[in-house]
Amino acid sequence: MGMIRQEEIARVIDAQYKALIAGDSGLLRDALSDIPVVSSFATIITGLRRCGKSTLLLQLLRRDYSNVLYLNFDDIRLSGFEAADFVRLHKEIADRNMTVLFFDEIQVVPGWEKYINQLLREGYAVFITGSNATMLSTELGTHLTGRHLSMELFPFSYSEFIRLKGLRNEENAVKLYLEKGGIPDYVETGIPLILSTLVDDILLRDIAVRHSIRDVASLRQLTVFLISNIGNLIAANKLTGMFGIKSPATLLEYFSFLKNTYLLDFVPIFSHSIKVQIRNPKKLYVMDMGLYTENTMAMTTNWGRRLENLIFLHLRRKYKQIFYYKGEDECDFLTMEKNSIKEALQVCWEINDENFEREYNGLTEAMRQVGLSEGSIITLKQQDVFQKDGMTVRMIPAHLFLES
Repeated sequence: MGMIRQEEIARVIDAQYKALIAGDSGLLRDALSDIPVVSSFATIITGLRRCGKSTLLLQLLRRDYSNVLYLNFDDIRLSGFEAADFVRLHKEIADRNMTVLFFDEIQVVPGWEKYINQLLREGYAVFITGSNATMLSTELGTHLTGRHLSMELFPFSYSEFIRLKGLRNEENAVKLYLEKGGIPDYVETGIPLILSTLVDDILLRDIAVRHSIRDVASLRQLTVFLISNIGNLIAANKLTGMFGIKSPATLLEYFSFLKNTYLLDFVPIFSHSIKVQIRNPKKLYVMDMGLYTENTMAMTTNWGRRLENLIFLHLRRKYKQIFYYKGEDECDFLTMEKNSIKEALQVCWEINDENFEREYNGLTEAMRQVGLSEGSIITLKQQDVFQKDGMTVRMIPAHLFLES
């Protein structure tokens, strides 16, 4: 039986709502206009912890609603909340005459999907936010067949960052963003502890507790190692035995946890065969540049890798499918939408006599393979156009590319 009394639930709702409303709605997020709202469908917003999901809800509330019930289940006072307590919560919602419901991290309560289903049947407007990509979608797939719309929220984009900081769009702004990233609290305060605590929170609360991992030290070491290796190829069988992790299967599991919590992402090789994609190492990126700055073990500033990671994040906002290309030469990114290739991109901090041929050939080889006549090389500040054999390669400074 659930052990949380009605008046306790009421108290938490009041306290949380007060805290939410008192909050600063901050910079209006570009994502606000993308929130899918359809009656009798639940709206699901997922994204990295602390990337601004609750603030986005607050902005939505201030724009569209006057009367909302807000409940964040990731609250120490609700730690005993179980499926049976939904009955009391429901009474509270009815007593308050609320029709619009905002739930944060509700997926920590077993059986939550059935409750959401009931709410939709009863005509409530339901918005759910959570920091785990799959848990929400897989559990919803089973119980809310076709009754939910999902979107992802990311930390501040480059354009949001320069708007917040009041910066001109030029290369120095890009360099600043490459260091600071876009986690709102960190961008606004500059306190490094925010980012190390964030990683710890994700590893402990979202991964270790939820997946009953006892050896948190190994998970932590692996995570720091991976964060320090952005832009590199990573294969589970090559890392087996490191950090006391003995099987490739465990490593792959850890990789998927790190991806599902939006801490890291893994980009597969381009191939029409899923087997080939699985067999080959994946390219690794971190989901926020500030997380790299504050948690990397790398001794150098690594501008080139940072820029490549940043371009990945920009693409990741637009595309679900991103690949790297490897043939005779290599190309950093091929993006795909509805089974057709959209863009081929090479990223290089600075093009010079030593690297031009390699970057150019890798890009044009990939373009030929996938049938594209245009491609881009993104640099910090160089601009140029090359036309040859019916192919156009544009060299674009990052600040112009990021504004597109």
